[in-house]
This record gives sequence, C-alpha cells and structure tokens, in this order.
Amino acid sequence: MTDTQAHDEAHGNGLGTRLNWLRAAVLGANDGVVSTAGLVVGVAGATGDRGTLLTAGLAGLLAGSMSMAAGEYVSVSTQRDSERAALATEKRELTETPEAELVELTGLLEGKGLSREVAREAALQLTERDALRAHAEVELGIDPDELTNPWHAAGASFLAFTAGALLPLLAIVLPPSSLRLLVTVLSVLAALALTGWWSARLGDAAPGPAVLRNMGGGAVAMAVTYAAGELLGAVGV
Repeated sequence: MTDTQAHDEAHGNGLGTRLNWLRAAVLGANDGVVSTAGLVVGVAGATGDRGTLLTAGLAGLLAGSMSMAAGEYVSVSTQRDSERAALATEKRELTETPEAELVELTGLLEGKGLSREVAREAALQLTERDALRAHAEVELGIDPDELTNPWHAAGASFLAFTAGALLPLLAIVLPPSSLRLLVTVLSVLAALALTGWWSARLGDAAPGPAVLRNMGGGAVAMAVTYAAGELLGAVGV
C-alpha cells in the first residue's frame, strides 16, 4: 500500500464524523426529493392548476424541512446529553476508584490485541497524560472535544431537505402542463440516482444497490401518490 492510499483511507473518529454528516445529508436530501415529489405528483394526478401545485409543493417543502430539522435536533440533543452523562460518570469513577479504572483500561487495551505488559504500560501512560480522555476514547468511543452538535445537525438536515425538495417543486411548476409529469419523474429519478451514488461512494460501498434502492423507492412513492390523486380527482374530491 502506498502512502497516498494510506492517507486516503478514513480511520477512527474521522470516519465516524464523516458518516454522521453523510447520514444527515443523504436522509435529508432523499426525504426532500421523495416526499415533495410524491406530494406534487399526487396533486398533479388530481389537478393541473399551477397555483395549486406551487402551493402544495411549498407547503410540503416548509413542513418537511422544519420537521427534519426539529427531529434531528431532538435526536442529536439526546445523544449529546448521553455523551455528557457518560463523561460525568467516568470522571467520578476516575476520582473515586482510580486503580480500578486503570485495571479496566488495561483490560480494554489488552482486548485490542496488546500483551498484558504492553497494555498495562500503555494504560499507565495514557492515564498520566489525560485519564478522562483515555477512557472516553477507548471505553466510550467519545472524543470529549468533539461532542455531537444538535444545531449543526439540524441545520444540515434543513438545508439538505430544502435542496432536495426544490427539484421536484421546480420540475412540476416550470415546464408546460403537457410535460410536467414526465419532467418531474425523470428529474426525481436522476436526482435519486445521484444521491444514491454519492452516498455509496463517500461510504466506500458499492454504488449499484444504493442507486437502485433510491430510484425504486422514489418510483413507487410517485406511482402510489399519482394513482391516489387521479382517483380523488375522478370522484371529484
């Protein structure tokens, strides 16, 4: 393996942070594309009025983006509270039972493949340098200086959903009425293929299955909502 290849690989907390941001961005964008596309396509099945389509799409965009941001904020806030509580517990244990914590850290390092002697020496050195950080990273998998930020996660989800939702909204209201549905469906499928490929590549996974999952889910959502809209339009609801 070359030095360049080694540096291109993601390790440890860097990979975890990247995957967390990737998860929020992909979920937000996919939800924005699929939910807004399903909404406007469903409405298009019932009526071709541009104003109605624009109103429905904007309402879906605003409601969805705020919902995604609020949900992500609550979720990540809970995670952050759990991380803080775990760090507080670890800090108390280090104060009250330092020798037991040293034994515990030695055992954890030994479990990673170090010999008993090397694990003990490493635990001693890590404890002397920063005992709380050592236990946080080795035992809890937490970087005390980089706790999850709920505002960042909420903002990322809001922007990702909005960006995704704009595509089907513009695709349904800008083209002539005879092309709206075709342009929207093709645009949405292309966008889902792109986000599927992007998420797979950044996550070092095969892009094919992710692309097919995204496109298949979007196609089913649009087909179902369009059929429902046509049915409701036919009965005059």
